[in-house]
Amino acid sequence: MDRSIFLASVQSLLALTTLLFYMLQPPPASAVPMVNDPKGFEGIPWGAAFSESPEFAMVEDTPLIKSYELKQGPPPLGPAKVDSMRFQTYNGQFVRVVIRYHGKATHDQIVGYFQAQYGPLDRTPGQISKGLVQQYNWQGDESEIVLTYESTKDRGIIFFENRAFALKFSEGMMAPDPNLGGATY
Repeated sequence: MDRSIFLASVQSLLALTTLLFYMLQPPPASAVPMVNDPKGFEGIPWGAAFSESPEFAMVEDTPLIKSYELKQGPPPLGPAKVDSMRFQTYNGQFVRVVIRYHGKATHDQIVGYFQAQYGPLDRTPGQISKGLVQQYNWQGDESEIVLTYESTKDRGIIFFENRAFALKFSEGMMAPDPNLGGATY
């Protein structure tokens, strides 16, 4: 198999797997209105031009979606140490950050930090805040934060997203690969 076809297939499979993971998560019962919409992440505004730099290394490269990580490793998220932090672009514009972490203590620190920064959680019946999979959601005018924690695997994933680009980003992950004859699998 030609190396470029193999790499394109692996990239498509990775994109599809990420999309399926995100789509198969149970939807939150309701989103909490965000008190302080950051309109980006850590001072980087949504839609900003983004590329490799002395601080960022490209770790994933597809025609529309590119992913970067900080060369010195992920910074803490508030008081919590996280495992990874991936900055993603759609067509060269900054649209998402994906953060992974593990540990119940880390989870509790992050939830506390988010509540202090973006508003308290809605604890009414129906909010998915207990059980094997916990999901929390804060929505602002421009930003959305979706936090999912799997207690059985003791791990969590957080999506900081630009709401306007979220659908385009997901569509970009499903874009036909020319090396696959238009198939998206």
